[in-house]
Amino acid sequence: MSQEAAPPPIPEGPFPFRQFVVKVHGRCNLACRYCYLYEGPDRTWRTRPAAAPPGVLDRTATRIAEHAAAHELTGVSLVLHGGEPLLAGASALGRFTGLVRERVPGSCTVHAVVQTNATLLTEPRLDTLARHRIRVGISLDGGTPAHNTLRVDHAGRPSWPAAARGARLLARRHPEAYAGILTVVDPDQDPVGTYESLLGLGPPALDLLLPHGNWTAPPPRPAGGGATPYGDWLCAVFDRWWGAGRRETRVRLFEECLALLLGLPAATESLGLDPFEAVVVETDGSIEQVDSLKSCYDGAAHTGLDVFRHGFDEALRHPGVAARQAGAAALAADCLVCPLLTVCGGGQYAHRYRAGHGFANPSVYCADLRRFIRHVAHRLSTESARAPTAAVSVPPAASREGSIR
Repeated sequence: MSQEAAPPPIPEGPFPFRQFVVKVHGRCNLACRYCYLYEGPDRTWRTRPAAAPPGVLDRTATRIAEHAAAHELTGVSLVLHGGEPLLAGASALGRFTGLVRERVPGSCTVHAVVQTNATLLTEPRLDTLARHRIRVGISLDGGTPAHNTLRVDHAGRPSWPAAARGARLLARRHPEAYAGILTVVDPDQDPVGTYESLLGLGPPALDLLLPHGNWTAPPPRPAGGGATPYGDWLCAVFDRWWGAGRRETRVRLFEECLALLLGLPAATESLGLDPFEAVVVETDGSIEQVDSLKSCYDGAAHTGLDVFRHGFDEALRHPGVAARQAGAAALAADCLVCPLLTVCGGGQYAHRYRAGHGFANPSVYCADLRRFIRHVAHRLSTESARAPTAAVSVPPAASREGSIR
């Protein structure tokens, strides 16, 4: 295993979309104080319908099926998103998922997941989702009330009691439908304490995401936190996860980093050079790029396309999508000479933005990513040296299913 790698090949592209993020409801029952979607620079959500009308969902199902057939896809990921998608009702989510499954070719499997804040999960809703084979991903800041103080409703009341009840109900009643928990890294919180608190909710997988920041609107850096507070946080959790002696849960970022260091493919938006293959449909039928871009500037995700007039192949030709699929060709010069290029991949696209200069910049988390990747590489090398005849076990690269937030 080496961090040094041959220059990456130039992607042939365009690559078909394999993940369809559908905004079934564009509003949220929470008012999280850090939310980039409703509190950030983008205001396009204000002019869109709260819930996707039946006509939008019907047309979206047809467009997904057309794309799957045209590209002979054997599987697609359908992410039911928001806002809070359960505001649309579990039955509505089931009906839409059923439409997609009915219309795609018989050789194409639809992997459906709803990404929720868990406050609206009840036994009947979970039973409905399970009946329609819709898995459930949960967004939380940790596994205790103290971790979730910024996740409040519109009256300022804490969401934790309802969210914790929903998460535990899911783990107990439908563990087969539990996709995992998404958590945004907070360097002000104890990393190991946060990780262990999340384990208490029994997730089969964790997504640890860096807060959406960029060079124009940098992420918060705690006083006295050193030069790489986010990298240090991830390293501490990695050591706890790696040293557990057993697989307590999957941590997608860690598995993907290990896979990339070993030269294996990894499906991730945060690391690597694999072409990005996700697209968003808003409640009015607009076809957009992923929500993370909305943390950069108003209208950053806009394409000018919609499901009524355009197929998804037209979105593949959009300059923004083409840049996301260009691999190393879209990266800054500093990234191209970095020995970690094939693992880091320039970091998350939205984190490269600088007003007046676009996205051809290193990630605002560049130093943190270097710290984390080199730490993982060192642990992997040390493990290999201790047991040179034993293969280091790395699970298959995680799906992006349910990880867009």
